[in-house]
Amino acid sequence: MPTDRQLKTLTTIHRTVIKISGGILGTTFKGMPTLTLTTIGRKSGRPHTVVLTAPIIDGDTIVIVASRGGDPTNPAWLHNLRANPAVQVSLEHGPKRPMTARVLSPAERDKLWPEVIAAHPGYADYQKMTTRTIPLVTLKPPADEIDAPSI
Repeated sequence: MPTDRQLKTLTTIHRTVIKISGGILGTTFKGMPTLTLTTIGRKSGRPHTVVLTAPIIDGDTIVIVASRGGDPTNPAWLHNLRANPAVQVSLEHGPKRPMTARVLSPAERDKLWPEVIAAHPGYADYQKMTTRTIPLVTLKPPADEIDAPSI
């Protein structure tokens, strides 16, 4: 399993590649779109940004996987968004936009998991590597953005 330092280094390199290339490189990984997710640290109160893949995008809803490469512990970003579900998301180097994160219930996760595996079979390998059930998270525009009249 990668260490926290290794994960942070990889994220920094990935974000740098996306930025330097203007989004030409790094916006997909293993056939999935990438996104940057910015959460607010539950302890520090500071923003933290990670690069993740999105195996499922359905309209305005994005599904992300808290796999941490099959590590036995959940990623820090998951703890942060549980404490504060208001996040910022940039999909495929697009503009940052506010979204609301929600960790799926066990029943919702079990129903959606086969779709995640169909999109990227590697997640099944990650699940086999750990005893924890890997959480799934949906990212959606805030309710007030959905309900706003279009102009």
